[in-house]
Amino acid sequence: MNLRAFAPVLALLVAAATPGFRPALAQDKGTLDPKPLPALAHPEAPSTPAKELFGRAREPADMEARSIGFYSRGCLAGGEALPVNGEAWQVMRLSRNRNYGNPALISFLEKFAREVPKVSNWPGLLVGDISQPRGGPMLTGHASHQIGLDADIWLTPMPRRQLSRAEREEMSATNVVRADKLDVDPRVWTEDHFDVIRAAAKSPQVQRIFVNAAIKKAMCREAGSDRDWLNKVRPMWGHNYHFHVRVYCPRGEEGCSGQDSVPPGDGCDQLAWWFQPSVLHPKPNPHAKKKPPMTMAALPAECRVVLKSK
Repeated sequence: MNLRAFAPVLALLVAAATPGFRPALAQDKGTLDPKPLPALAHPEAPSTPAKELFGRAREPADMEARSIGFYSRGCLAGGEALPVNGEAWQVMRLSRNRNYGNPALISFLEKFAREVPKVSNWPGLLVGDISQPRGGPMLTGHASHQIGLDADIWLTPMPRRQLSRAEREEMSATNVVRADKLDVDPRVWTEDHFDVIRAAAKSPQVQRIFVNAAIKKAMCREAGSDRDWLNKVRPMWGHNYHFHVRVYCPRGEEGCSGQDSVPPGDGCDQLAWWFQPSVLHPKPNPHAKKKPPMTMAALPAECRVVLKSK
């Protein structure tokens, strides 16, 4: 088994069995009146969680743009903001301040959004979390999204009008998975969902796409003979309200640690495990020890420079 490729699954297995575990969801509401976080008493203390430090960085580091470290253990220098309104996209949950990414990802998102109306009946995309201004661990949700190369795209088409600020903070994304979690909901899942995810997977910039296992199951069933792109579509817990796009490390960024290549084949013959009752409905482990939060010592040394940069 390729342990590095399986590491995100192992991490979520452990987390799911931890009392109180609850990942941030696409439908979690934002706020119309975000408050600044209070100053930390001892920000330089080695035990200070890195998420507390990066969560307080409101602007990108004024440095050459680059992704540093791995998707779930790193930071972002010179982050670029995806404009909150575009010709074929709108950014959601603005109060989270998570619409920053590596310029390579931002360029991909803008190009992909413009392609969406050509491959589907969607006018465009609703974009959820990308990264914080300087990347790094987040105060809520997401083990990854740390180096500006991950983005969540809602499974809700962009409307043909500009959403209000209140709608962006409060409206829910669309759950396309059936209540029993065994398949997609035929009342909600459409050919457009399939077409949009397939278009993303066919992009040479995309390394992986994470979806709920029920979505992967539906796409395997509907793909027909054109299946080469399916190996990029990977099952993962949650992801029933959005799909997660991960792009490759940009060429020349040596400090960026890419993920191993996806295994060969379409992966459709490996879905049975995801639909076992013990996986669909994991029982909390009352004896599980809560994993301590990541500190700066766990991140690449350059992330300290990113954090302190003006």
